[in-house]
Amino acid sequence: MVSDVDRDLPWTGLPPALAPLLSVHLPVITEQLLAGVHHDVPVYAAFMDGALGQEIRHGVQDALARFLDLAGTDQPALLEVDQVVYEGLGRAEVHQGRPMDALFTAYRSGGRTTLRAMSKVAMEAGFEASVLIVLAESVFAYIEELSAASAQGYAAEQSERAGERDRLLDMVAEMLIRGHAEEESVRAAVLAAGWVLPERVVVVLLPAERRSGLRSRLGPGALLTSRPGDVVAVLPEPPTPAARRELGRSLTGRTAVVGPGRPWRAAPDSLRLAVAARDLLEHDGEEPLWVCQHLTRLLLHSDRALVEDLATQRLAPLEHLRPAQQQRLVSTLLSWLKHHGQRAAMAAELEIHEQTVGYRVNQLREVFGEALHDPQARFELELLLRARADQDRA
Repeated sequence: MVSDVDRDLPWTGLPPALAPLLSVHLPVITEQLLAGVHHDVPVYAAFMDGALGQEIRHGVQDALARFLDLAGTDQPALLEVDQVVYEGLGRAEVHQGRPMDALFTAYRSGGRTTLRAMSKVAMEAGFEASVLIVLAESVFAYIEELSAASAQGYAAEQSERAGERDRLLDMVAEMLIRGHAEEESVRAAVLAAGWVLPERVVVVLLPAERRSGLRSRLGPGALLTSRPGDVVAVLPEPPTPAARRELGRSLTGRTAVVGPGRPWRAAPDSLRLAVAARDLLEHDGEEPLWVCQHLTRLLLHSDRALVEDLATQRLAPLEHLRPAQQQRLVSTLLSWLKHHGQRAAMAAELEIHEQTVGYRVNQLREVFGEALHDPQARFELELLLRARADQDRA
């Protein structure tokens, strides 16, 4: 049995006798690993031949040998010289104009191949299942250390090129609102920028001319980037009503539209709804428009042709009436639907006598007949009339 494993350094629980047994298989494992990477990351295929390919082969074998040296020790995964090597791989990805996705995929592929090959040798040698579990934990932890070092090198290279932290933050914002980057790439970029990735975010849309002073108003938790004619802010979803009010004060007077809160992976959805609300809903520009408060309006305004089709169908019984009569009955019908037929509330809203309310309701029953007793028809009528009222106010 193996001893208790240090979860931060799981290889402390690997039996030292395992290392010499596995070391004789390193050339074969190296070739299997390179073949797997060649298959899983085609962009690296061009580097696998010639002198560069031999250099890569030696580097992989050295990395595997270093891993075996850790068995039964409390050494860190990487020595200083190793750290420089893996940071250099991350920097090289910047030089090639690639995100970290390819390198992370290569590390994962290599880890799977290594674990599969080493586990097979260990099982054939009679090691217990508990050793295989520790071996798996050790391989994954080792790969994480390599990935972290490369991510650090990638981030450092980008930071040096950008010359300022704001550019790194802008990059994270772009990654979030575009939504195409893999999670590891996002987290590596977040780490490089020194930002804290929240579980949920809101995306705020403002006119480009309202950007001045925005970063200082929103604080260090906000990321800013630009789209044609707009500035986009990504920030943690306010967790409390007080935080929400504070954000509202920061955005006052900036014609801001605040998208609904979403998990950070769905930030593009928050931006999409903010754009839709900006384009479809009336907004005076003083107080921020919170999309989450206007979801029904946004739904009704998202396809006005459908609203008109519904109007043609549901309001057809009014066609034979004069325009003034139609207007009176439409306002009465909306009030009747909103207040569930309560005459006092309707009279107060319409500013008419309750007897007049009763007269108009009787007219509605004559015009619409059984439709007023149909829940589906009432639902559609209320949606339609609310949408029209909202359009009239706009």
